[in-house]
Amino acid sequence: MRYVQDIPNPQFKIGLYAWNGKYIVKIEAGPYEQTYKISELDVSSADEVLLLLDEPFLSRVAGRFRDMDLDWQQSADRHGVL
Repeated sequence: MRYVQDIPNPQFKIGLYAWNGKYIVKIEAGPYEQTYKISELDVSSADEVLLLLDEPFLSRVAGRFRDMDLDWQQSADRHGVL
Protein backbone atom coordinates (compact mmCIF):
# COMPACT_ATOMS: atom_id res chain seq x y z
CA MET A 1 0.00 0.00 0.00
CA ARG A 2 1.38 3.40 -0.99
CA TYR A 3 0.92 6.35 1.32
CA VAL A 4 -0.47 9.39 -0.53
CA GLN A 5 -1.10 11.97 2.18
CA ASP A 6 -2.54 12.83 5.57
CA ILE A 7 -5.74 14.82 5.50
CA PRO A 8 -5.92 17.43 8.25
CA ASN A 9 -8.96 17.14 10.48
CA PRO A 10 -9.48 18.33 14.08
CA GLN A 11 -11.57 15.30 15.06
CA PHE A 12 -10.04 12.32 13.25
CA LYS A 13 -6.76 11.02 11.93
CA ILE A 14 -7.35 10.61 8.19
CA GLY A 15 -4.91 9.04 5.77
CA LEU A 16 -5.14 8.56 2.03
CA TYR A 17 -3.44 5.57 0.42
CA ALA A 18 -3.36 3.97 -3.01
CA TRP A 19 -3.32 0.22 -3.53
CA ASN A 20 -4.38 -2.23 -6.20
CA GLY A 21 -6.24 0.28 -8.36
CA LYS A 22 -8.06 1.87 -5.43
CA TYR A 23 -7.76 4.89 -3.21
CA ILE A 24 -8.12 3.89 0.42
CA VAL A 25 -9.30 6.42 2.99
CA LYS A 26 -8.54 5.39 6.59
CA ILE A 27 -10.30 7.36 9.29
CA GLU A 28 -9.25 6.72 12.89
CA ALA A 29 -10.73 7.80 16.21
CA GLY A 30 -9.16 6.31 19.32
CA PRO A 31 -9.11 2.51 19.01
CA TYR A 32 -11.54 2.47 16.08
CA GLU A 33 -11.00 2.71 12.34
CA GLN A 34 -13.22 3.06 9.30
CA THR A 35 -11.87 2.30 5.84
CA TYR A 36 -13.36 3.35 2.52
CA LYS A 37 -12.15 2.06 -0.84
CA ILE A 38 -12.72 4.06 -4.01
CA SER A 39 -11.81 2.70 -7.43
CA GLU A 40 -9.29 4.90 -9.21
CA LEU A 41 -11.61 4.58 -12.21
CA ASP A 42 -14.44 6.32 -10.31
CA VAL A 43 -12.52 9.54 -9.61
CA SER A 44 -10.23 11.70 -11.70
CA SER A 45 -7.59 12.26 -9.00
CA ALA A 46 -6.79 12.02 -5.31
CA ASP A 47 -8.06 15.58 -4.97
CA GLU A 48 -11.51 14.41 -6.02
CA VAL A 49 -11.45 11.85 -3.19
CA LEU A 50 -10.87 14.73 -0.76
CA LEU A 51 -14.06 16.41 -1.98
CA LEU A 52 -16.01 13.39 -0.76
CA LEU A 53 -14.86 14.02 2.81
CA ASP A 54 -17.31 16.85 3.37
CA GLU A 55 -19.04 17.85 6.62
CA PRO A 56 -22.20 15.73 6.15
CA PHE A 57 -20.07 12.64 5.41
CA LEU A 58 -17.74 13.20 8.37
CA SER A 59 -20.73 13.83 10.63
CA ARG A 60 -22.04 10.37 9.72
CA VAL A 61 -18.56 8.92 10.29
CA ALA A 62 -18.60 10.43 13.80
CA GLY A 63 -21.99 8.82 14.48
CA ARG A 64 -20.70 5.49 13.26
CA PHE A 65 -17.72 5.76 15.64
CA ARG A 66 -20.14 6.45 18.52
CA ASP A 67 -22.14 3.36 17.54
CA MET A 68 -18.96 1.28 17.34
CA ASP A 69 -17.95 2.39 20.82
CA LEU A 70 -21.41 1.67 22.21
CA ASP A 71 -21.42 -1.82 20.64
CA TRP A 72 -17.98 -2.54 22.10
CA GLN A 73 -18.91 -1.31 25.58
CA GLN A 74 -22.17 -3.27 25.59
CA SER A 75 -20.33 -6.45 24.63
CA ALA A 76 -17.75 -5.84 27.35
CA ASP A 77 -20.55 -5.29 29.89
CA ARG A 78 -22.34 -8.50 28.85
CA HIS A 79 -19.16 -10.48 29.43
CA GLY A 80 -17.84 -8.62 32.45
CA VAL A 81 -14.57 -7.58 30.82
CA LEU A 82 -12.86 -4.25 30.36
